[in-house]
Amino acid sequence: AALLAAPAAARAPPRSIAVVGAGLGGSAVAYFLQQHFGPQVQLDVYEPAGVGGRLATLTVNKQQYESRGASIHALSLHMQDFVKILGLKHRREVAGKSAIFNGEHFILEETDWYLLNLFRLWWHYGISFLRLQMWVEEVMEKFMRIYKYQAHGYAFSSLEELLRSLGGDAFINMTQRSVAESLLEVGITQRFVDDVIAAVLRSSYGQSVLVPAFAGAMSLAGAQGSTWAVEGGNKLMCSGLLKLTKANVIPARVTGVSLHSSEGRPLYQVHYESSEGQGSAFYDMVVVTTPLHPSRSNFTFKNFEPPITDFPGAFQPSVTSVVHGYLNSSYFGFPDPKLFPFASILTTDTPDLFFNAMDNICPVNISAAFRRKQPQEAAVWRVHSQQPLDKQQLKTLFRSYYSVQVTEWQAYPRYDAAKSLPPIMLHENLFYLSSVEWVASSMEMIAVAAKNVALLAYNRWHQDLEKIDQKDLMHKVKTEL
Repeated sequence: AALLAAPAAARAPPRSIAVVGAGLGGSAVAYFLQQHFGPQVQLDVYEPAGVGGRLATLTVNKQQYESRGASIHALSLHMQDFVKILGLKHRREVAGKSAIFNGEHFILEETDWYLLNLFRLWWHYGISFLRLQMWVEEVMEKFMRIYKYQAHGYAFSSLEELLRSLGGDAFINMTQRSVAESLLEVGITQRFVDDVIAAVLRSSYGQSVLVPAFAGAMSLAGAQGSTWAVEGGNKLMCSGLLKLTKANVIPARVTGVSLHSSEGRPLYQVHYESSEGQGSAFYDMVVVTTPLHPSRSNFTFKNFEPPITDFPGAFQPSVTSVVHGYLNSSYFGFPDPKLFPFASILTTDTPDLFFNAMDNICPVNISAAFRRKQPQEAAVWRVHSQQPLDKQQLKTLFRSYYSVQVTEWQAYPRYDAAKSLPPIMLHENLFYLSSVEWVASSMEMIAVAAKNVALLAYNRWHQDLEKIDQKDLMHKVKTEL
């Protein structure tokens, strides 16, 4: 029936599409655009640094390690698909225990016994722990509807519309109030919020329990579910998707977009700088996947009416130090390093704590023979902090070390800074993918946004308005099945 309803003169696909950025967002959107528009569309992906964006790796002692985004939630269906399509493998899990440190001692320690862990949480925090699980599960269950909507070709022209279709006004509300407020409301105690929730958010976003409830829920889902990573490094998904789509990767930094019109349709001129100097090219469609934020990019939009202005909000600077050395276990209350049992240390929001979290990381290629280093041996630790660590702080955490590699990056939006969500559509065929990070920032959120932008672009191009911002989708999708 759907075929009969197609307009008589289906519109030819766009000739060329520019994608700004070759991180996960750029590679995923290139892949999804090609899936919808077909292989004849020319896809140019502009990337000045390296393919993979924040999914970078660095080398310590001839082995590669993830320097940043490391784990993917088991329910991340788009990421699971990418791995299958590209023939990649899940990295082998290497077990390790975590604990929460408050600057003086560990307030919560994980054991090898799942039941004992549950008992401890129960003993310390009573029903709060169960209430948290129920709260996160309820959010995730509604969020999972997005996959069904997308499988049926539905798209959303704004983040508000997308959230409303998944969880009604309650989801929109969750982007405007803090996770602490939402959790206290469902009967979770302040102590549980201060000890456990704060530690999880510090380790994932480097921020406090004042992040919005929705971003908080996504981060907490990752902390309590099973997670995985890609053998060889998560960035292989980006290079793999770009190869698969035969996208043309242009090593240049985009400086702006200007609007021209051609036969009543917009035509976009993308201006860029490369090692050869300045250049520009024309496109029917442009997707921006880098943050449009004065601190992040000096991007100019010309000839747009009304003008496209700067976006509010700020980014949270975050520092990752990858240290190859001997942990100073006595700082954590273990004078004998042999007895130190933890592979990852989360921290509470304590004024004198100078780091957010640290973990003993494994290389991106894990052989069958690989084993984690014993606590008294030199290991590779990744330390997350807000400021670069000084010599004294490194001495506090490590007895001695061979090397320190520091990556400073504007990792996540500063969630307390924005009051409204940025747009997805900047103009008729000009889309902004990174706006999704203001809802929540995870690899899967970016993949969901990439699929949404591709569907939105496709449905708008073919004037299939039935597929955009539909109300009562739950009901529609049920009747379509």
